Amino acid sequence: MKPFLKTSLAAAVGVVIAMVFCCLLSVIMLSGLMSSMSKPAKVESGSILKINLEGSLAEYGQENPFGDLGGFFSAGSGQGLDEMIKAIKKAKKDDNVIGIYINIGSMSAGISSYEEIRRALECFKQSGKFVYAYIDQACGQGAYYAGCVADSVFMNPYGSLTLMGLAANPMFYTDVLKKIGVKPQVFKVGTYKSAVEPYINTQMSDASREQTVSYMSGIWNKMLEGISSSRSLSIDRLNGLADEFIPLKDGSYVQESGLVDGLIYKTCMREKLAARADCKVKDLKIVSVKEINKIPVKAKKFSADKIAVLYAAGEIFDEGSSFSQGEQIVSDPLIEEIRKIQEDDHIKGVVLRVNSPGGSAYASEQICQAIKELKAVKPVVVSMGDYAASGGYYISSNADSIFAAPTTLTGSIGIFGLSFNMEELAKKVGLHFDLVKTNQYGDFGSAYREMTAGEKALMQGHIEKGYDLFVGRCAEGRHMDPQEIRKIAEGRVWTGEQALSIGLVDKLGYLDDAIACAAGMAGLEEYRTVAFPEKKDAMTQFMESFSMGARLKIVNSSIENRVKAEIKDLQRRSGVLARMPYSITVE
Repeated sequence: MKPFLKTSLAAAVGVVIAMVFCCLLSVIMLSGLMSSMSKPAKVESGSILKINLEGSLAEYGQENPFGDLGGFFSAGSGQGLDEMIKAIKKAKKDDNVIGIYINIGSMSAGISSYEEIRRALECFKQSGKFVYAYIDQACGQGAYYAGCVADSVFMNPYGSLTLMGLAANPMFYTDVLKKIGVKPQVFKVGTYKSAVEPYINTQMSDASREQTVSYMSGIWNKMLEGISSSRSLSIDRLNGLADEFIPLKDGSYVQESGLVDGLIYKTCMREKLAARADCKVKDLKIVSVKEINKIPVKAKKFSADKIAVLYAAGEIFDEGSSFSQGEQIVSDPLIEEIRKIQEDDHIKGVVLRVNSPGGSAYASEQICQAIKELKAVKPVVVSMGDYAASGGYYISSNADSIFAAPTTLTGSIGIFGLSFNMEELAKKVGLHFDLVKTNQYGDFGSAYREMTAGEKALMQGHIEKGYDLFVGRCAEGRHMDPQEIRKIAEGRVWTGEQALSIGLVDKLGYLDDAIACAAGMAGLEEYRTVAFPEKKDAMTQFMESFSMGARLKIVNSSIENRVKAEIKDLQRRSGVLARMPYSITVE
């Protein structure tokens, strides 16, 4: 008994010591965080703003204060497009900032996000300040498209520049599902609604190929126009270079082709920046996006009137998930934000910033209804980002005015339902099922048998009613006849430029244009903008980072828990969906 008591006491003491140590560590970390947060923000004279076009880019940045620590606390860290654009604008007005240094790397973002960055940099150059860009090991063609607006672009002699065109490479699971004994049961409306094709085809349908060629050509041509303008190279020449596969060409050839201005190592790039700033290399003052955004903006005149910018980014879901780390739109929290905006009498106009490929048709309808109620009391303008397609267009359709970037992917007005019959798979692994039911449809939706003809008819009817509702909402919002909407619907994806020509959007423009429009509709000359949802403070971010890290470690601790998490996420994507077939990311 004594050895047992000694062991138990030692274990208890060990637990107490560990808890005390963890508490002390947390206090030290929090003290350091609070200390850094309390330091007054300051940009010294002669500073250069550094923009990093690498990593991942979110629509609405929620910075993780422990992002630099990596590992346990790194969940959710990443750059926000809103923060990057804000920093560039502040740098233009700040006399202490003399220029911008762009690190062109490989960043994962949509083409419209690159357009916004490029546009902000062009606006910055109007101040007369310089913009230098540097390519070190490698750069993506999207980042190059944005960064080549610089006065000069330099590259490491052994670096790599990507310019090779765009490609879509959807994967088809049809034969794999047959082999394992899973049979998809598909219900859809829309000739171009190709999101279900990977489960029933082995290649793209003619309709899917037609629309993909159309919008990808539009995006590529827009990129070439921008690069051509910045680098004084013809579009034919750029296409020729893309066909030569520039990424594997020597640096000297890249320079001779006119894509960069010089070949220098990173240390020499610092010397070039120092020469431009008229200082020694050791005295270079490089400020980050985070640092410059800490500087408070001195308003010329306080205005109680506000324009709200409500961010809706990511796939649309009925409910949230503790395990999802990317951006997502969950109907109830977003509707709660809409309610706050509606009840704030100081908010005179609203911009709904949409960057979504769609998702749940039910959630999209709930959000659409909330937007209609908001529009009844104050003007609502939509600003479309990389995507506002399917469910993303659904929630946009009833705004007073819709702005899209030329390369925004939108439309995709159509819905589908997808379920899987796993009867054969169950037999393969030795599972057998029996059934007792009181009514005809008591086991409707069973995953272990084929749907009956009657069930399929009911499901298809349900999908068609959902499509009629979607078309009706679009017709109502766009003041068009439903038959006109049907002609341009059928699940087809359009670029912003194409959408403008067929009446799905009102104007080509960006977030600033939408804000100005909302202010004009509200009759405001003096106003300030406020963003929703409100960004979280450092303490909240710390607790959520800690909680997220703990959850992820628990999920990864066993295969069983990981599978459960994956199934839970798949269940959120079940039911009737209004979603694009896949997303186009330019890297």
